[in-house]
Amino acid sequence: MYDPTVARLTYRALLGRRRAAILFVLPVLLVAIAVAVRAFAGADDGVASGVLGGFAIATMVPLIGVIAGTGAIGPEIDDGSIVYLLAKPVKRPTIIFTKLIVAVAVTMLFSALPTFVAGLILNGNGGQIAVAYTIAALVASIAYSALFLLLGTVSRHAVVFGLVYALVWEALFGSLVPGARTLSVQQWSLSVAEKVAGEGAVTSDVGLPLATVLLIGVTVVATWYAGQKLRALKLAGEE
Repeated sequence: MYDPTVARLTYRALLGRRRAAILFVLPVLLVAIAVAVRAFAGADDGVASGVLGGFAIATMVPLIGVIAGTGAIGPEIDDGSIVYLLAKPVKRPTIIFTKLIVAVAVTMLFSALPTFVAGLILNGNGGQIAVAYTIAALVASIAYSALFLLLGTVSRHAVVFGLVYALVWEALFGSLVPGARTLSVQQWSLSVAEKVAGEGAVTSDVGLPLATVLLIGVTVVATWYAGQKLRALKLAGEE
């Protein structure tokens, strides 16, 4: 289910000079914000939770997920180079699964690690806040990567749709509309973080059992369907 050649090509595409520069911007901004907040406000659990929840989990993680998830396959489909990959003796689900692993790894690297560093800067992991939000970033990275990889497979406008989901649904509706929070990857990941952090440090509107089922379900279904769409794409190319 994992092909090293596909992985190497995907890493090269995601970590090219232009895309890597974009990936670095948000983590650097998060750490800079953490340094500034710590300098002016000191170590405060509430402030730390506000910065990590409001910027890292609500904005940075989904945006990096959009870049990594759609970038893992979208450009190849847009420029037609996917045909050369599909011509190789590699099963379509293997291509999708390999690209998912790469997208998850890149998203985790550029989101979870900076989240942990920012948490340590903000309050030294008081109340397990840094660890809790880092775990939230890790689990969210998996679901976001699967969702945005699927978008990259089915649409030529995957980045636009991904940004709409990340900025409008997650950041806006997910924060203002109670019912929308149940369908928010952000809230699912915060449910996991809530069990790790000190009492009251992290809150979520979704219970942990439901959040776990939704995280696993979305990841599995999105990955499976992306494999089916890639299979159909190959058949269309052969015709």
